[in-house]
Amino acid sequence: MARTYALRRMLASGMGKDVAAYDVIGLGYATWRRPDRRIASGLQEALGDCRRVINVGAGTGSYEPADREVIAVEPSRAMIAQRPPAMAPCIQATAEVLPFPDDCFDAALAILTIHHWQRLVAGLAELNRVAVSRRIVLTWDQRVMENDFWLLRDYLPGLGRRLRATAVPVDHVAELIGADVILPVPIPDDCTDGFLGAYWRRPSLYLDHRVRSAISAFALAEVEHYREGLARLDADLRSGAWHRRYGDLFDVSTHDLGYRLVVAAN
Repeated sequence: MARTYALRRMLASGMGKDVAAYDVIGLGYATWRRPDRRIASGLQEALGDCRRVINVGAGTGSYEPADREVIAVEPSRAMIAQRPPAMAPCIQATAEVLPFPDDCFDAALAILTIHHWQRLVAGLAELNRVAVSRRIVLTWDQRVMENDFWLLRDYLPGLGRRLRATAVPVDHVAELIGADVILPVPIPDDCTDGFLGAYWRRPSLYLDHRVRSAISAFALAEVEHYREGLARLDADLRSGAWHRRYGDLFDVSTHDLGYRLVVAAN
């Protein structure tokens, strides 16, 4: 009861307010970033029997389990405003300074967010501090992404190099949270969550500016990083060259692009 009361006081106080890049780029997330049920299933399995969950860098609430007691943390007002009314309560705060006592939650989630954190070590230390049983991070291996994803390898190498500057090695994440499990997360061909790798078999969607606006790799980059490459992609789709070159992708229903689920269980 005392812990629940402390959480309610913190939610009411609005602690940890901050200005975030997603106040500018996050306006289309509720439309294009809908949770994919297969990814959600893997996260549910990773949570095990944990009941009290903090979702850090929560955005619009994707992948927050409806059957558990969840508190969300998100720095961007624009993202918070897009959260449906039925979602978990959310406070405006940053990962590096979570306004909660030690061991306040059974588990902490950080879903495709750590590459945006200003101080990674501090943020992951906060996850360790507040989550007594499990820390679960969904991220990606940049080396696999650049080598195996046709978009970055063959069309947008400049964007790949830019992402490399902020990418976090998966092994480093595992070390910082004490993870004992790293699981591949193959991306389905009809993935409903429109992150960078979601459209690996639907290439024309990368030409839609609305789709790109909900992908931070595009939204935070200068147009010079991708304009020429997207023009070549457009031409190859029109000529049929893309389908001739990557036709084998239509023989599989999932693709490993380097996304990884890092799980620490005490």
